[in-house]
Amino acid sequence: MGKAIIIGAGPAGCTAALYAARANLAPLLFEGALSKEILPGGQLMTTTEVENFPGYPDGTTGPEMMQDFKRQAERFGTRTLSKTVTAVDFSQRPFRVTADGETWETKAVIIATGARAKYLGIESEQRFLNRGVSACATCDGALPRFRDKPVAVVGGGDTAMEEALFLTNFASRVHVVHRRDALRASKIMGARVLAHEKIALEWNSVVDEVLGDDNDGVTSVRLQDTSSGELRELRCSGVFMAIGHKPNTDLFIDVLEMDEVGYIRTKPGTARTSVDGVFAAGDVQDKVYRQAVTAAGSGCMAAIDCTRWLEAQAQ
Repeated sequence: MGKAIIIGAGPAGCTAALYAARANLAPLLFEGALSKEILPGGQLMTTTEVENFPGYPDGTTGPEMMQDFKRQAERFGTRTLSKTVTAVDFSQRPFRVTADGETWETKAVIIATGARAKYLGIESEQRFLNRGVSACATCDGALPRFRDKPVAVVGGGDTAMEEALFLTNFASRVHVVHRRDALRASKIMGARVLAHEKIALEWNSVVDEVLGDDNDGVTSVRLQDTSSGELRELRCSGVFMAIGHKPNTDLFIDVLEMDEVGYIRTKPGTARTSVDGVFAAGDVQDKVYRQAVTAAGSGCMAAIDCTRWLEAQAQ
């Protein structure tokens, strides 16, 4: 029986594994089996340019950075399995984790299964992912691709408003595409957007197609009027999807305490979940920041909390 199992191999999971390994917990890291839905390494595996993670002054790619994370964790004794966890039993100790029909027992579990951005579901959106289509303005907004050029933000909630306002620091014009004739955002956020001279609202509109080419990436979007069905083209160098995120927590429904959206609740100032000995880190419990660096930080917290908890159990 192992001391610690970590589920998820993004920045949070790999950092947790690094700290757990250096604490002599000999962690077992489940990174997931490669599929269309699962990319071992998390959301960064679909990110071509990373310029805001400390320690990479010249920037890097998401896959390269996650390979560095994984290699460093394995250097100190982390064992990695390319298997997808399909069931957990936290009802008694030792905890049980099942993947590919095989079950492992462990004294503690760190959950770092992350979250995934919601997209529109159109083929062209995936074609231009990371070539003008993004789900994170904070991550990508400062890239040369978008500087001093028009961009579009899809959504009508507070997240979309925050993304639009942030992008005004770089883009020449920000078009907010919203399917209704009124924003869902809070009044104060909506007022800021409506008053901003660099933001234009595209009311009663949905993205019908993302347009571009292999050389330049996104060059425009085709919008459809939700009332008349009329189509029109909007020139832009990028499209930022701000229609929400879904935490990867289906496995833990009715097992751990979650909020109304499905994010795992952790006790304030800790990585502790509602089950003693089970910890959560990264985007699976963070719906505010959702950055690689904050995920890594919370992975460190989870490993330290886990180590201290195991030490207390041994006393």
